[in-house]
Amino acid sequence: MTKIEEIIEAFQAADYQETLAMLLDYSENLPKLPEKYIEARDAGLNRVPECETPVFVWIDLNDGLVQIHADVPEESPTVRGFVGILVDSFNGTTPEEVQSAPQNLVHSLGLDQKLGTRRMFGLSAVYNRIKSGVKEAGGRQQ
Repeated sequence: MTKIEEIIEAFQAADYQETLAMLLDYSENLPKLPEKYIEARDAGLNRVPECETPVFVWIDLNDGLVQIHADVPEESPTVRGFVGILVDSFNGTTPEEVQSAPQNLVHSLGLDQKLGTRRMFGLSAVYNRIKSGVKEAGGRQQ
């Protein structure tokens, strides 16, 4: 079972309060944005514009493995937690593993039933940005 599959299973079994607690844990564990991306973030580069929360994402491949760097304000723990799930699940995996993850991850996690519709649009946009960024990064390495 992949890491994302394990996380999906945990979220599907959780009630509303447990879901929020898990999102908060992932929010708190989102790694800090590396210094080399701070200037670009401050200039507004790599922002996911479809998300109301300012989410910034960089994707690299190191030795063929995915490396995601992201920045989300601490004041947005739900979005930050979702991004934390993506970073935790996909860092160190192959691009193929990311591409094989569920197409509608927000639904697979059960978040669409526990959080508002507007937030779902933004979360889906972040997920799609990461999947497309991984695909592009894989194409650049070939």
